[in-house]
Amino acid sequence: MNISKKTHSLVIGAIIAALYVALTYAQEALLPGTTSMAVQFRLSEALTVLCLFTPAAVPGLTVGCIVANLVSVGALPVDMIMGSAATLLACLAMYWLRGVRLRGIPVLSLLMPALFNGLIIGAEIEIFFIGRPYHFLSFLTQAGLVALGELAVLFTAGLILFKVIEKKKLDRFIRGDF
Repeated sequence: MNISKKTHSLVIGAIIAALYVALTYAQEALLPGTTSMAVQFRLSEALTVLCLFTPAAVPGLTVGCIVANLVSVGALPVDMIMGSAATLLACLAMYWLRGVRLRGIPVLSLLMPALFNGLIIGAEIEIFFIGRPYHFLSFLTQAGLVALGELAVLFTAGLILFKVIEKKKLDRFIRGDF
């Protein structure tokens, strides 16, 4: 069967979105709060490494984040907007930096979700959830906690996923190079 690159890209993006939602929802069901608290350890964020292999992961992860926040208990509309914006920006930066490696590891790319989610979600928490006048030190604390969770996920599960994809040469399938 021969499918077009466009169709393949659309299907891969949809699969990535579905995986992100399923992983987030399952984790939240098993470990309530771990996907939506200040120090998040959202395992589905490991899927952001797929941006290193295909641009289809960018919209897939963005849509997945929106849907995951829609079904998340306690998520507010602002979560869907700011969380998705953080995911979109992080994924774009990861894709653009995909060729920058340190001993074969895309360290700079792996830092992007921590940077964007830390800043954007940290600001969201400070402005919308703390409920007092904005304090820069408190923002830095919130941003740091969010970034810490992102770093933990990306440099454990994300790095493992990246290495498995490279070692098993699954990147060819993800890109549609049959």
